[in-house]
Amino acid sequence: QVQLVDSGGGLVQAGGSLRLSCVASGRTISLLGMAYFRQAPGKEREFVAGITMGNSSPTYSDSVKGRFTLSRDDAKNSLYLEMNNLKPEDTAVYSCAGRDFLKTNYDYWGQGTQVTVSS
Repeated sequence: QVQLVDSGGGLVQAGGSLRLSCVASGRTISLLGMAYFRQAPGKEREFVAGITMGNSSPTYSDSVKGRFTLSRDDAKNSLYLEMNNLKPEDTAVYSCAGRDFLKTNYDYWGQGTQVTVSS
């Protein structure tokens, strides 16, 4: 059973930075495809950034490319999302997610962490 625990959200002014963390248990994180999604009030959940198993390079949505950086620490079995130059439109609940090798759906989800960016 894979468990993911999100942390690191908070309230920040526009232009500020936050670092989200996702700690995994029950499976080695390097064997999972991992990603962050976000959901703003009244909007559908959207992909933010993801990384496949192994040493692949992360991929990003166009809305965060150049501002957010996704990284994985295999020794700590953790995923991180460094968010810089935050904008009010980044306000959402951010959740990490994991999927097994060769699967397309994300079956494992963290509880989410709220990020609020004030203007």
